[in-house]
Amino acid sequence: MNSRERLIQTINHKEPDQLVVDIGAGGQTGMGVCAVNNLRRALFGETDIRVKVIEPYQMLGEVDEELRKSLHLDVIGIHPPKNMFGFKNENWKPFTMHDGTVVEVPGDFNYTRDQEGAVYMYAEGDMSSQRRAKMAVNSYFFDAVETGLMANYEHLNPDDNTEEFGILSQEDLEYYVTETEHYYNNTAYGIYMTLPGMAFGDIALVPAPWMKSPKGIRGVEEWYLATLAYPGYIKQVFEKQCEIALKNIELLAEKVGDKAQVVFVSGTDFGTQNGLFLSVETYRDLYKPYQKAVNDKIHELTNWKVFIHSCGAISELIPEFIEAGFDILNPVQISAKDMDPQQLKNEFGKNIVFWGGGIDTQKTLPFGTPDEVYREVRKNIDIFSPGGGFVFNTVHNIQSNIPVENLLAMFRALNDARKIASGF
Repeated sequence: MNSRERLIQTINHKEPDQLVVDIGAGGQTGMGVCAVNNLRRALFGETDIRVKVIEPYQMLGEVDEELRKSLHLDVIGIHPPKNMFGFKNENWKPFTMHDGTVVEVPGDFNYTRDQEGAVYMYAEGDMSSQRRAKMAVNSYFFDAVETGLMANYEHLNPDDNTEEFGILSQEDLEYYVTETEHYYNNTAYGIYMTLPGMAFGDIALVPAPWMKSPKGIRGVEEWYLATLAYPGYIKQVFEKQCEIALKNIELLAEKVGDKAQVVFVSGTDFGTQNGLFLSVETYRDLYKPYQKAVNDKIHELTNWKVFIHSCGAISELIPEFIEAGFDILNPVQISAKDMDPQQLKNEFGKNIVFWGGGIDTQKTLPFGTPDEVYREVRKNIDIFSPGGGFVFNTVHNIQSNIPVENLLAMFRALNDARKIASGF
């Protein structure tokens, strides 16, 4: 089997000839730029490398073809035409991280620093507008900076919270077609495509760091409170967003067809470390109808498998996700309450694909020994793999400051499980 065939087998709950591995296909399955840099140094002996930052909000590094082949990865990703700050990844230039690592960032990655050295970013790279994100000193990624403007609750207008959504332009459609056709015709990788504007209430998107002056309910705390105090308004927002999303699915389905195998539609988190932060009833009433409408349209028009990313202790919601039409669950946060790998596999393994859960990124990968990393990876592979329905990925993105020895141990475990000879 080649990588694409393995992925198709896996997402259809059939066991492939060897484990499918994804690092870097999506914005929730990638690797911090400094970790990519350190890994390349360890594998290839490079000392003057500048890794490209392909997702500047989280400062994720590019897993390029050379690294992809060396790590025997199976999935390649197609990202939206513009990044989280509203500009294209082009015209690369150098940028120095807080730890001294020199990387490459897009040309419109324009920033300022405060007296402490924190880095501030601007929507569309326009430094004449207000700050939209901050990378604190000694941090490796950005957090959104809220505008500070409260919504006008006497005159709430759903147009304000949906102004960022629109029908895909011809240019954007051509971008998706060109990317998918290139990877489909010229590689054997499985293809993972991120669909724009499909996530309802994803809190990472609510502040809209790509917009200079977003209107409506844009504060994180304000948004969560509004889901309780103004659910009717939130539904109006979701209804309008859903209408646009369904039209975009029709356009993409017609243009892209089944050249993609997996589509990312939702990164809305519903869990904390110890439980849900909303009731199951609230999920059913406020989120599920719109997610189901999107998933049903995708399944009606394509063979794409639908991917949801939702962190935390969300075991109570997994049956709801399945009913809503999600095919794939990520990041499978095995460190959270009631998210034991064996329990998840036993209860849900026949109905949903686990894309993640390969190793705990809160404790083991950053703080464990290489031997502990190796053993946890092999254990989780043995639990999740039987019968298919498992794509190896870590629990969310690999952070930039992960010890390179632990990364090498993780890949050594993967290759041993796949019976691939390597020097890791």
